[in-house]
Amino acid sequence: MKFEQLIDLLQKTHNQLQFQASRSVDLFLVVRNWLFGLYIVEYEQNGEDRAHYGDRLIEDLSEKLKSYNIKGVSPTNLRKFREFYTAYSSIQQTLSVELSTKQNTNLESIKNRFSLSWSHYLILLQIDKEDERKYYEIEASNASWSVRELERQITSCLYERLCLSMDKKKIKQLSEKGQLIDSAKDIVKNPYILEFLDLDERIEYSETQLETAIINKIEHFLLELGKGFLFEARQKRFTFEQDHFYVDLVFYNRLLKSYVLIDLKLDKLTHQDLGQMQMYVNYFDRYVKTEDENPTIGIVLCKRKNDSLVELTLPQNANVFASKYQLYLPSKEELKKQLENLDNLFSKGDSHDR
Repeated sequence: MKFEQLIDLLQKTHNQLQFQASRSVDLFLVVRNWLFGLYIVEYEQNGEDRAHYGDRLIEDLSEKLKSYNIKGVSPTNLRKFREFYTAYSSIQQTLSVELSTKQNTNLESIKNRFSLSWSHYLILLQIDKEDERKYYEIEASNASWSVRELERQITSCLYERLCLSMDKKKIKQLSEKGQLIDSAKDIVKNPYILEFLDLDERIEYSETQLETAIINKIEHFLLELGKGFLFEARQKRFTFEQDHFYVDLVFYNRLLKSYVLIDLKLDKLTHQDLGQMQMYVNYFDRYVKTEDENPTIGIVLCKRKNDSLVELTLPQNANVFASKYQLYLPSKEELKKQLENLDNLFSKGDSHDR
């Protein structure tokens, strides 16, 4: 392939895909940019006259493509297209796409591989780890996350937090199928990140103020809770033998077909907190849920908790969970260290099994 052939190939690809732009501008850009990256990489590896252009290749390409009135082909963008193809080069093997000017690229097959906008993929390209990047791509597509929502989930280290709460098999599924919701444990995170509440850690606030802040940002809180959550009530009152009790927040998870009760605790978790939540769950199971609904789930959100206390207080089959919350974004480095420790535990477990 010569430089002129490369220019001709990129121009034809642009024109062919632009025809579909009226239907899906974003998808057109994604496919076009991936193909541009593919052709550039192939030219850099096998171009007959590549040595002639050397380090000036990207700049010369940009200048020539602009003369054909092709938009978005600055040197910076062309390098990003090359990076995009490299990150998603497995598509080439999957589709058996051969790089030849004589063969028509299977555009429909490539288009079916992508499901997000170019802006989404620019965010995803900031993630080096392939498994993590695949997870966010699947979830952003399944949950229709906006670019802003995707950025927030990555910044809040959602992938790392989920990995820390899962076994090895479940972690592997994250990059293949996304997060699967099969049981109560699948919806619980530890910690929950509530930085969007804009509450200062150093200022004292009451449980009512925390609850009010969550209600005021309920859309953000639902995003943090995860898949399938619907908000039902705040300070849900129920009466038992003339005593009144109030559940801080009541949600319903349509995927599990279960009520989800959340109680907020400002400081250290106590066994009384767990007992109170168990009582709430028992009441909903006996008097609120219908026969076709699954058992109620209880989550106590607290600033501090002792895992040994939780394990000792609750029976093994309890549908009650305790999770920490924090009002600031987590340290990715700290979470990575915890994941490395988890990997070491998995590795030791594998060696014992053999």
